[in-house]
Amino acid sequence: MKKGIHPNNYRPVVFKDMSNDDVFITRSTINARETIEIDSVTYPLIKVEISNTSHPFYTGKSKLVDTAGRVDKFMSRYGNRNKK
Repeated sequence: MKKGIHPNNYRPVVFKDMSNDDVFITRSTINARETIEIDSVTYPLIKVEISNTSHPFYTGKSKLVDTAGRVDKFMSRYGNRNKK
Protein backbone atom coordinates (compact mmCIF):
# COMPACT_ATOMS: atom_id res chain seq x y z
CA MET A 1 0.00 0.00 0.00
CA LYS A 2 1.09 3.57 -0.60
CA LYS A 3 2.16 5.54 2.41
CA GLY A 4 0.45 8.78 3.40
CA ILE A 5 -2.73 8.50 1.27
CA HIS A 6 -5.16 7.60 4.07
CA PRO A 7 -6.47 10.20 6.53
CA ASN A 8 -5.29 10.08 10.13
CA ASN A 9 -8.24 11.81 11.79
CA TYR A 10 -10.58 8.84 12.33
CA ARG A 11 -12.85 9.36 15.33
CA PRO A 12 -16.18 7.99 16.63
CA VAL A 13 -19.15 9.54 14.79
CA VAL A 14 -22.89 9.01 15.29
CA PHE A 15 -25.04 8.33 12.24
CA LYS A 16 -28.79 8.83 12.75
CA ASP A 17 -31.37 7.38 10.37
CA MET A 18 -34.04 10.07 10.13
CA SER A 19 -36.77 7.71 8.87
CA ASN A 20 -36.81 5.51 11.99
CA ASP A 21 -34.53 7.37 14.47
CA ASP A 22 -32.05 4.48 14.63
CA VAL A 23 -28.61 5.58 15.85
CA PHE A 24 -25.27 3.85 15.41
CA ILE A 25 -21.70 4.82 16.23
CA THR A 26 -18.79 4.10 13.92
CA ARG A 27 -15.41 5.57 13.10
CA SER A 28 -15.26 8.14 10.32
CA THR A 29 -13.42 11.21 9.05
CA ILE A 30 -16.55 13.04 7.88
CA ASN A 31 -17.04 16.63 9.04
CA ALA A 32 -20.19 17.23 11.08
CA ARG A 33 -22.03 20.44 11.92
CA GLU A 34 -24.11 19.00 14.75
CA THR A 35 -23.32 17.01 17.88
CA ILE A 36 -25.26 14.56 20.01
CA GLU A 37 -24.71 13.27 23.53
CA ILE A 38 -24.94 9.53 24.13
CA ASP A 39 -24.06 8.03 27.52
CA SER A 40 -22.55 11.36 28.68
CA VAL A 41 -20.19 11.46 25.68
CA THR A 42 -20.55 14.10 22.95
CA TYR A 43 -20.15 12.83 19.38
CA PRO A 44 -20.36 14.50 15.95
CA LEU A 45 -23.80 13.79 14.40
CA ILE A 46 -24.47 12.91 10.75
CA LYS A 47 -28.11 12.61 9.69
CA VAL A 48 -28.88 10.12 6.90
CA GLU A 49 -32.15 9.60 5.02
CA ILE A 50 -31.90 5.81 4.84
CA SER A 51 -29.69 3.12 6.36
CA ASN A 52 -29.61 -0.65 6.63
CA THR A 53 -32.32 -0.49 9.33
CA SER A 54 -34.83 1.21 7.03
CA HIS A 55 -33.83 0.14 3.49
CA PRO A 56 -36.37 -2.28 1.93
CA PHE A 57 -33.62 -4.62 0.70
CA TYR A 58 -32.36 -5.25 4.24
CA THR A 59 -35.68 -5.13 6.08
CA GLY A 60 -37.70 -7.21 3.61
CA LYS A 61 -40.53 -4.71 3.85
CA SER A 62 -41.57 -2.43 1.04
CA LYS A 63 -42.16 0.99 2.49
CA LEU A 64 -41.90 4.45 1.02
CA VAL A 65 -39.47 6.79 2.77
CA ASP A 66 -40.11 10.41 1.87
CA THR A 67 -38.83 13.06 4.23
CA ALA A 68 -38.69 15.98 1.82
CA GLY A 69 -42.05 15.66 0.04
CA ARG A 70 -40.42 14.52 -3.18
CA VAL A 71 -43.16 12.03 -4.05
CA ASP A 72 -45.91 14.62 -3.61
CA LYS A 73 -43.97 17.11 -5.69
CA PHE A 74 -43.50 14.53 -8.45
CA MET A 75 -47.16 13.51 -8.42
CA SER A 76 -48.30 17.13 -8.61
CA ARG A 77 -46.08 17.69 -11.66
CA TYR A 78 -46.33 14.44 -13.60
CA GLY A 79 -48.82 12.15 -11.88
CA ASN A 80 -52.02 13.38 -13.52
CA ARG A 81 -50.85 13.67 -17.13
CA ASN A 82 -53.03 10.88 -18.52
CA LYS A 83 -56.25 12.06 -16.85
CA LYS A 84 -56.75 15.08 -19.15
